[in-house]
Amino acid sequence: MSAFALRIATRKSPLALWQAGHVAQRLRDAHPDLTVELLPLSTRGDEVLDRSLAAIGGKGLFLKELEIALAEGRADLAVHSLKDVPAQLDAQFELAAILQRADCADAFVSNGFAEPGDLPRGARVGTSSLRRTAQLRARRPDLDIADLRGNVGTRLAKLDRGDYAAIILAVAGLERMGLGARIRSRLAPPEWLPAPGQAAIAVETRADNARVIECVKVLDDALTRRSVDTERALNAAMGGDCTMPLGAWCEIAADGTLHLHGLLGDARDGRLLRADARGDDPVALGHEVAHQLRKLGAAALLPSRA
Repeated sequence: MSAFALRIATRKSPLALWQAGHVAQRLRDAHPDLTVELLPLSTRGDEVLDRSLAAIGGKGLFLKELEIALAEGRADLAVHSLKDVPAQLDAQFELAAILQRADCADAFVSNGFAEPGDLPRGARVGTSSLRRTAQLRARRPDLDIADLRGNVGTRLAKLDRGDYAAIILAVAGLERMGLGARIRSRLAPPEWLPAPGQAAIAVETRADNARVIECVKVLDDALTRRSVDTERALNAAMGGDCTMPLGAWCEIAADGTLHLHGLLGDARDGRLLRADARGDDPVALGHEVAHQLRKLGAAALLPSRA
């Protein structure tokens, strides 16, 4: 590829900057003549920390300012945690690459306890996720689950000063920040389901920018895309956004068969609906598991959506 310059829009949090820097270095390695620079931006999701994500519109708020930069030509691509990307993108954008997925499990982080079962009755646990809240309530309905916002460092600082007995974070985020030692135990599938696309890094571009798409597609991991496309198909089939307490995990068998596990929870009382199915087509499989969840009573958990 001839000399070329790319501008990457990214959030300003340390983890987002790490992910954007990782993508930048992977692109430089693949295209030695490429010049890459970061465009750090503040998003509403980063700025409004006194209310839950569900109350202010969901994780899609982490994308809007980055997409505006793409649309206005101030950036050529944007880097996201795929779990923050809504199931449906605006037609002017596309996910040109999804990098190989890291560990998709959630992490139980505590200074005094090894796992959720060790917590004393009424212990305060911090998380900003309705999905995590629902699964935690299902295991431990006695816990005091409180909202926890901020970047990884901020959340750990609140734990360390005693605001919480434990917090739930993503394994991948901690490991990317060199904080894997803080993980006391993994909350892993299929017993505990992650968010659709969790631990995968996505590269978003304008759909009409063929040169950038051609440059970026070298980073795309086919197996990861196949599995997360299946998980995101379930989210889309449920009419989901990033505030829905939905867990999804797709594993791929040696013969290429997809096995999708889906979970819909109630963050208020810990009710969980679970379904799974096997197949070859990501969209059809997502619709099948969504159909099963509806038959199990999803409408009662999400009457306005399911």
